[in-house]
Amino acid sequence: MKKNEKHEKTFPVSKKGSVIGLVLCFAAAIVMIGTYTFRSYQKKMNEEIAKSEKLAKSMEEENQETNAADIVIPDVKTDVENEAGSDATSTDDGNTGDEPGADSDQATASNAADSVWFSEENVLGWPASGSVILEYSMDHTIFFPTLEEYRYNPALIIGGAAGEDIRAGAAGIVSDIRQDAKTGNTVTMDIGNGYTAIYGQLKDVPLNVGDYVEEGSIIGYLSEPTKYYSEEGTNLYFAMQKDGEAINPMDFME
Repeated sequence: MKKNEKHEKTFPVSKKGSVIGLVLCFAAAIVMIGTYTFRSYQKKMNEEIAKSEKLAKSMEEENQETNAADIVIPDVKTDVENEAGSDATSTDDGNTGDEPGADSDQATASNAADSVWFSEENVLGWPASGSVILEYSMDHTIFFPTLEEYRYNPALIIGGAAGEDIRAGAAGIVSDIRQDAKTGNTVTMDIGNGYTAIYGQLKDVPLNVGDYVEEGSIIGYLSEPTKYYSEEGTNLYFAMQKDGEAINPMDFME
């Protein structure tokens, strides 16, 4: 009876020791796992830190290279050459860079304009190849076939062939070039002393306002007539004025 009691008292102690051992083993396992995890984490952190330091160093080197590339060294030689070229341009033959002969051309044009003069004694050259279709008439009306009515006529309507040369009856300066509903492409020339010559029904005019035109020079080519002169056929509208008043061109023709 006492032997059994002794055995029963011993057994609980062994069971308690086993439990403690298991706890210790579990604790040791946790410690080992924690240590391994910490070391792995620390290693990973060290690697990340190393990478960050390497990246920062690389970026710093790139910034230094970029800053160095941004520094521009003045090209002293180019500046000197430019200054030399500028001096040469301003001093070469006394020319300031204007096109050679420009002053001479301007002087010639000015002299030509001063020489433009027309008077009652002058004779006009015949501007077109044909004969007069409708005469100048400002003292009485005449019949216009296209319009089918009688009107005053401040110009000569001279027949011609489409495309033929139209030449200046007198020397002058082009004062106006315009497209007119009745007379088509029309050139007005100041021929001096208050006299003006007007040429209508033209095309391909090779002139500009301000041009000097010599007597007999081409001022354009005869165009097809406008709708106001369709029945009259291809013709040149040729008028003259004195101080803005219409005059008869035939008074100055041979």
